[in-house]
Amino acid sequence: MAVTLPALFLERMQEQLGSDFERFLEEYRKDSFCGLRVNTGRISASGFRALSSFDLRPVPWTENGFYYDPMRDDVTRHPHYFAGLYYVQEPSAMLPASRLPVEPGNLVLDLCAAPGGKSTELASRLQGKGILVANDISATRAKALVKNLSLWGASSCCVTAEPPEKLLRSFGCCFDRILVDAPCSGEGMFRRDAALAKSWEQRGPGTYAPLQKEILDCAVRMLRPGGFLLYSTCTFSEEEDEQVVCSVLEKYPELEPADLEPYYEGFAQGSSPAPKSVRIWPHRMEGEGHFLALFRRSLEDESQRDEFSGRTGALEPVSEQEIERSWRNVPAELRTFLARIPARIWRGKLFAQKNGQCHLLPPYRLPTGLRFLCTGLLLGTLKKDRFEPSQPLAMALDASSFDLVLDLPSSDSRILKYLKGETVEFAPAELRRGGRQTGPCCADSVSGPERVPAACALSPHKKEQNDGWVLVCTDGFALGWGKAADGRIKNKYNSGWRMQ
Repeated sequence: MAVTLPALFLERMQEQLGSDFERFLEEYRKDSFCGLRVNTGRISASGFRALSSFDLRPVPWTENGFYYDPMRDDVTRHPHYFAGLYYVQEPSAMLPASRLPVEPGNLVLDLCAAPGGKSTELASRLQGKGILVANDISATRAKALVKNLSLWGASSCCVTAEPPEKLLRSFGCCFDRILVDAPCSGEGMFRRDAALAKSWEQRGPGTYAPLQKEILDCAVRMLRPGGFLLYSTCTFSEEEDEQVVCSVLEKYPELEPADLEPYYEGFAQGSSPAPKSVRIWPHRMEGEGHFLALFRRSLEDESQRDEFSGRTGALEPVSEQEIERSWRNVPAELRTFLARIPARIWRGKLFAQKNGQCHLLPPYRLPTGLRFLCTGLLLGTLKKDRFEPSQPLAMALDASSFDLVLDLPSSDSRILKYLKGETVEFAPAELRRGGRQTGPCCADSVSGPERVPAACALSPHKKEQNDGWVLVCTDGFALGWGKAADGRIKNKYNSGWRMQ
């Protein structure tokens, strides 16, 4: 057996599984499964499968999930990975975000979000409408969350690094959807991480169950009536799973267990008193251990159990007038650059500038006093009368949405040179103009409630204004920035993202 499992764990699992125990134990003599989840904000699952050279097999319970063979395909070194076309994720871990019923326009909280596997899927499902607040109590882990959301091209999101209690005090009861992928004893991941099995004896279910209840206590109080909350763990422990669900339902009668749809035939139902919950057992499905339960807060709930229940103000939409006012003092250098990208990138967003950094903010009132590691989309930085676009802005674009593009096939060796931070040479015919919108990007050119603020008054980009900025792409998908001069691209790819 590759993993040495704790004796007390084995005793409990034999009691929990009965006749299935030997089949369960046999799985630990096999390799675990590897998966990737397609970024449907960039490309459809079928489109990616047609584009990719990987040997892929569908994950049956997730429409945009696929198994891959790590012995055949090095998926984290392919240019498509650096273009944010997919996220490498254990197949069972794809389930929770796929079963929280997120719709465009929702106010969504991912309470224990790092490193971002579930947050990236939630961001895709919002389709740039509404807002995602992705939080992790550890600022170190939350930095990985910032990178993964940026790589994904997510713009209507904020990343915080706060304990749940502080989020509750700041946001009150305002979220439509909440995901709690809780810290746990990690029993379901013993096969993938032997260190978890070693630490289980020091920090087992008895350590985590009280913490899970505390986190859920805050989460429930931040959920609006009619909203959905999904609780998940990667452990087999009923103490951390069904018993935690039972505790929450007893404390909050306004919560109702909800069906997890679509229901895959290989799922196992959780034990009573959580019959609507779902378990993934590794001996029954091609994935590691997982547990999830979905709750809905009753629309008729009028409880005022504490000072947070009826609080309003946090995450209220701002008015069109406030959006327009925010654009009144946009620096000329940024106005010129924004005229080179589609209005859909910044339409309906607030503009903010601080210490030379220019941001697009989601059009909602954010609470003060929180540690925000990322708010909206960083456009770039003003430096000595010039504007330098950011890596997150590049990832929000593609080959059709900037006016000067070097788009090379993923098989071109120059793509790897670019990703390593090296200078790239090109022929004049390879540098082309993208599908930028023509004509003035002003208030008169866009109609509807999310019109571009008239105060921005952007003018069309002129050829003589070209300052050399090029969007480097592969197979039509953005990788980052460069500056073109004399047949060479000076590399501006984010140094912290470079291929090692």
